[in-house]
Amino acid sequence: AGYKVNVIPGEAHAHIDGRFLPGGEEEFESTLDRLTGPDVDWEYVHREVALQAPVDAPLFGRMRSAVEEFAPGAHVVPYCMSGGTDAKQFSRLGITGYGFAPLRLPEGFDYQALFHGVDERVPVEALQFGVRVLDRFLRTA
Repeated sequence: AGYKVNVIPGEAHAHIDGRFLPGGEEEFESTLDRLTGPDVDWEYVHREVALQAPVDAPLFGRMRSAVEEFAPGAHVVPYCMSGGTDAKQFSRLGITGYGFAPLRLPEGFDYQALFHGVDERVPVEALQFGVRVLDRFLRTA
C-alpha cells in the first residue's frame, strides 16, 4: 500500500488464501467481515466448493487398514488439507477424492516449517513407511 513507507496510502490491496470446511462458508465470510471491519470491502478472486469424502466408505477403510498394519494404534482421521488438488475438478464428474500420503514423522520434526520451503524434505524413514503403507493399500484393491 502506498509508494513510500512514510506516506499514508489512499488505498491498499491484499490477497488472502482462505479455505473453509463443508458447511462453513457463511462462518468464513462473517469472520472476514468482522476482521476487516466496516470500512473494508472484500471479494472472492477464486472460489471453490468445500469437498467432503465419506469416512465410512470401503476405500477409507482400506486406507485405515494399511496404516494400522505398519503403525498399530494409529488413528486415521479426516482433515482439511491446506493444499490444492485436482479433487474439485473430479468432483464435478461425480468422483470422490481422498488425499492419502502417509508419512511417519519423528516426534518434534517440524514438517510445516519445511513445507514448500527452500529446504523442504522428509526423513528417509518417513518416506519408506509411506511406501510400505501405499504398497499395502494398492495390493488390497
